Amino acid sequence: MSDKTNRVLFLSLLTFCGLAGTHATGKENAPDVQESRLWLQYQAEGNPRLKESAEDLRSIYVPSSSSPILKNAVSELSEAGTRMLGHAITSDGAAQNGTVVLGTLAELKRYLPKESINRVASLNDEGYLIKSLTAAGKRITVITSRTDRGVLYGVFHFIRLMQTGESLRSLDLAEQPAVHLRMLNHWDNPDGSVERGYAGRSLWKWGELPEKTDPRYREYARFCASIGINGVVLNNVNADPVMMRSDYIEKTAALADIFRQWGIRTYLTPNFASPMVLSKNLNTADPMNRDVQAWWADKTDEIYQRIPDFGGFLIKADSEGQPGPKSYDRSHVEGANMLAEALEPHGGIVLWRAFVYGKSEDRAKDAYNEFRKFDGCFNDNVFLQIKNGPLDFQPREPFTPLFGAMPKTSIALELQITKEYLGHSTSSAYLAPMWEELLQTDTYAKGKGSTIARIVDGSLDRHALSCIAGVANIGDDANWCGSIFNQANWYAFGRLAWNPDLSAAAIADEWIRMTFCSDVETCTTIRKMMMGSYEACVDYTMPIGLNFLCNTGSHFKPDPAKRKAYHGADASGLGINRSKNGSDYSGQYAPELQAVFNDMDRIPLKYLLWFHHVPWDHTLSSGRTLLDELEYRYDRGVSYVDTMIMEWIGLKDNVDAEIHASVLEQLKKEQAWARTWNTTCMDYFSGVADTEK
Repeated sequence: MSDKTNRVLFLSLLTFCGLAGTHATGKENAPDVQESRLWLQYQAEGNPRLKESAEDLRSIYVPSSSSPILKNAVSELSEAGTRMLGHAITSDGAAQNGTVVLGTLAELKRYLPKESINRVASLNDEGYLIKSLTAAGKRITVITSRTDRGVLYGVFHFIRLMQTGESLRSLDLAEQPAVHLRMLNHWDNPDGSVERGYAGRSLWKWGELPEKTDPRYREYARFCASIGINGVVLNNVNADPVMMRSDYIEKTAALADIFRQWGIRTYLTPNFASPMVLSKNLNTADPMNRDVQAWWADKTDEIYQRIPDFGGFLIKADSEGQPGPKSYDRSHVEGANMLAEALEPHGGIVLWRAFVYGKSEDRAKDAYNEFRKFDGCFNDNVFLQIKNGPLDFQPREPFTPLFGAMPKTSIALELQITKEYLGHSTSSAYLAPMWEELLQTDTYAKGKGSTIARIVDGSLDRHALSCIAGVANIGDDANWCGSIFNQANWYAFGRLAWNPDLSAAAIADEWIRMTFCSDVETCTTIRKMMMGSYEACVDYTMPIGLNFLCNTGSHFKPDPAKRKAYHGADASGLGINRSKNGSDYSGQYAPELQAVFNDMDRIPLKYLLWFHHVPWDHTLSSGRTLLDELEYRYDRGVSYVDTMIMEWIGLKDNVDAEIHASVLEQLKKEQAWARTWNTTCMDYFSGVADTEK
């Protein structure tokens, strides 16, 4: 039978098969404010393409065997279309122009052209095809994938096209995620607090689970799915052993049952000492002890009996007081592999964090010194999860030299979406430029072109699995993230985890149009504000490679006087000598980078004080002395915030009044915060420099 005949039959089926109906979304119980809808606003205002789109989305057809994920896809597309296009998305199944057909390749294969079948078959499990077809004179759009998860992601892509004003005509695009595991790491505690969280308390109401599930759990999963996030670690890496108790496994299962319907797998962080805390018969957590191994195997079996698609464990061990294998003279490899063996029969993974303190004279060297020697020793289902920088999510650090140094080990990149060192929710900093800068950085591990993006997506070292994790900035605030501009970082993380080669500017454009549905002038102004906001935050806090100038508790206020170990200010100059003539931290990088980092005149100014102790009167590549450059950077950062305020005030008539007022209030707080940093740091550094005179 010809492809054309199949497509005609396919259209005829639409006449006789009822469409999968929409179902309750649960949104009636969620906060009904514009900010709570994040980037899924589904507003028609200011979108000139929607009139054309109205002719391309009239009805939806899915096979009768629809899974819960496909039902959610249908519901989402129906809601988006109805709200944006101004007419109900019909469910009579009539073949007509504007029918969107959803289904897996197995369900639609009989009716697709061979070329389309081959394209879908060549994609990974979460890739999808969106294809405009014409048959029997009817114009339809097919969204298909090898899996229902891929169809869901395709639907959200289709909706994004509507939201951003793109044409729905003549679509022919195939896309797949570059990274397999795209995860949020929640630092949420069983008592409802959130470590380094600035948007209220935890979403997870452990006291109510499993009997009662908050409607926001579904909304959360829906938002995650819309940007391709497929994994969630529910609890803090400073883990409470209670999370491995049977009653908490039941609570976790209630969340997993919701997340599964949106293609999301659930993970937990167990405390490494859980066996000796929870078992009456064990007084050790030694990973080489057979009884301990049996306890973990039994506990893992218990979890999978209740959560068949459980993802695995994220582990923080032997770091900041957390227990680990070193307490028993065992290595990180022995600890990780013990857990990996318990998970392996179920298809689970271990994400072992590389954030450790060691005995190096320079803390920045610790992770490399601790883990480099173990390359190739971890089991296949173990990821070494590495922070972007070697210290601790500072506003700007050079990349961790472990990237590129462990080609035989699966590497997971850990980013921080929550702004621990970037002003908490006071800051409006858009973090995608920071992450883009990191991902496109060349490690030279295998010659030019060995970018961190290629290491993380597994392509450089040909790893079968890849992972990017982000420390979540989400809480129970009505706006989810503490402010509307912090929502952009959740969105940007998901989009970059899906495709690390996307640009920060392109992601900003998407988010602005989806969140504000604004006109060109408004979009241009907001994009300009966003694209310089991260660099401004670096300028008015820790410019030119400075780090850890903040206080020790909240990591919010400037306290350079107590942080000399991290900035090295004295009468002779400023900065830490990590060059070959200092701690030789630079020696952990490829030779091409060592040559740059060791040379005070060649190194980019953004890393200067990270690698060198520079005299106060040294003339930099900018033509300014070090002290003058510091003053220039601090003033520039404050000035940028001043400008953002003026630009935002100018949008008063273009943005929802409540949102405009809340953002303006936030920007004024940031302005005061930036000025405090400027004054405190410049007074301190100027005072130290004056002692030379």
